[in-house]
Amino acid sequence: MAGCKDPLTEPALPVVAPSEEASVLVVINQNSPESMEIGSYYARKRNIPKENVVFINVQKDEEIGFSTYLEKIEGPVKDAIKKKKTPTDYIVLTRGTPIRIAGQGYSVDGQLVTMDKTLAPIGELNEEEIRRCQNPYLNADEPFSRQKFGIYLVTRLTGYSVADAKGLVDRSLAAKPDKGPFFFDGADNRRTEGYGQMQGLMVEANSILRGKGFDSNYDDTAPFLAPAESLMGYCSWGSNDGAFDRGTYNKLKFKPGSIAETYVSTSGRSFEKAVIDSGGQSAVGDLIHQGLCGVKGYVSEPYTFALARPEILFARYTSGRNLAESFYAASQVIKWKDMVIGDPLCRPYAKR
Repeated sequence: MAGCKDPLTEPALPVVAPSEEASVLVVINQNSPESMEIGSYYARKRNIPKENVVFINVQKDEEIGFSTYLEKIEGPVKDAIKKKKTPTDYIVLTRGTPIRIAGQGYSVDGQLVTMDKTLAPIGELNEEEIRRCQNPYLNADEPFSRQKFGIYLVTRLTGYSVADAKGLVDRSLAAKPDKGPFFFDGADNRRTEGYGQMQGLMVEANSILRGKGFDSNYDDTAPFLAPAESLMGYCSWGSNDGAFDRGTYNKLKFKPGSIAETYVSTSGRSFEKAVIDSGGQSAVGDLIHQGLCGVKGYVSEPYTFALARPEILFARYTSGRNLAESFYAASQVIKWKDMVIGDPLCRPYAKR
């Protein structure tokens, strides 16, 4: 017919892939004014679609019973994902939502990572159990998708206050692909056996970064150090360093987009400053308050096999993977004691 275009010769419209923001589900606890403020702030700043925000109603305490977790957190999150029009790859929790399963020591975040899997947590601490719970995204160097890897990448926006949590968002959005500095602080009392192997991974991470042209330094001297300049990346033994000094730890400074790992068993045991100030191991909450943008924490003893491997973490991040992809690629096990803190979409080294 006159005036009609031939569909065989008409150029096809380009296929527009869903934005990365559309793959994020933000979980807000209506019972916590802090969660409401932080979650709304993140959704607005990141242009997260309204249908990608789910409201739950659960206690504000840091510990929660497992049955209550299933009913009040996992159930509503699963329902929201089913209703979403776009696939969900990332789940973002906030301060004001429980962090730990009472009596078991598992992280709430880790439970959500595997909520589509019939996977029991690690039982006895042996190689077979660790292999059974191996993270399918371990050492991956490709974009993450739940459809391919069968898990969700869960992160949390938290800290000692609403301001600390909002700071994670602001620093993510302000992140730039700085060449460093990156700083790895070895400990004099962590040179042998399994500890020595973990310390060796700091050396390897430093070598990888220097080989890529980044400003990076591994310090092998005895004192616990805090460089004068603001850091883009950091790894240390925290309070497990025999020379640890909290005053020095609190002098560490960070740039927007910075990430870190500390080899500390209970670094994420609480985000209530009064609890941390009462004693115990060094906490990642301090580093967040001091300007860090992303970090891994542990709500109870995870053992060294669960710590983020720095040679993978920093290699992936500086190669353009986002914050969530980088931390999960560096983590050996799932459904365990760990949590990743920060905006999952932070990606300062993205290929332009």
